[in-house]
Amino acid sequence: MALKKTRPTLTKPWRSVTDLRDALTRARDFGDQHRRLLADLNGRVDSRRKELESTLSDLSTAQRMQVVERAASGLRADLKRSSADARNARLRDLDALRRTVEDARAHYSSPVQMLAREKLGSERRSRLMQQVEHSGDAELASLAALAVSEKDKELGAVLAARVQRIPHASRPFSPHELADLLVGDEYRGVQAAVMEVAEIAQRAMNDDRAFDTGRPNGAGAIGVALMARERLALAAPELPEQPTNKE
Repeated sequence: MALKKTRPTLTKPWRSVTDLRDALTRARDFGDQHRRLLADLNGRVDSRRKELESTLSDLSTAQRMQVVERAASGLRADLKRSSADARNARLRDLDALRRTVEDARAHYSSPVQMLAREKLGSERRSRLMQQVEHSGDAELASLAALAVSEKDKELGAVLAARVQRIPHASRPFSPHELADLLVGDEYRGVQAAVMEVAEIAQRAMNDDRAFDTGRPNGAGAIGVALMARERLALAAPELPEQPTNKE
């Protein structure tokens, strides 16, 4: 599935993969807190509604519905006021996390971009650059296969940079394929994490609006479902606690 490309920028703050994983963990926690709070509030309204319905059996159906709805609406209004600070705090937390990971997405626009900064400036990378400077096509292709086999991202970064200087039609391998084989899972994991944080924030916003109005937000639920489907289509693994690099 094609992912939306992020417009290049020089001003977006850097966030590591670990930072993004932590942001996703926090978003899940805040989302759960908000969901539990709304479940408790809605449960209190439903309990009040059932309590009244059981004690007003002597009224006609129309009268009973009128009394029950008036009481439930009054209770909901009270709960909305008393819970506003807590609900809004979670929504603000989620929106801040959404904006943070979305900004960081500029640093993860492609596997090639991610691979290019692997061990940048290291002594080994400098030596490898010198060693492959005059390598022929067969040697470059062989080393690329070795990098994939050994999961050697540092070697892969050097080879990808070297082969990009060769005319496209004459390249012994695709730098994009090499990058995907070496960091593709991590790339998709980052994209999925960014998408899930946005999904959690949007779901919380939709659910909060539904609580405010007392009516389900059908259009919002469909939108979140589509976001989830797009994320799941990536079949991305969970981000690791610490990215693994070959020494």
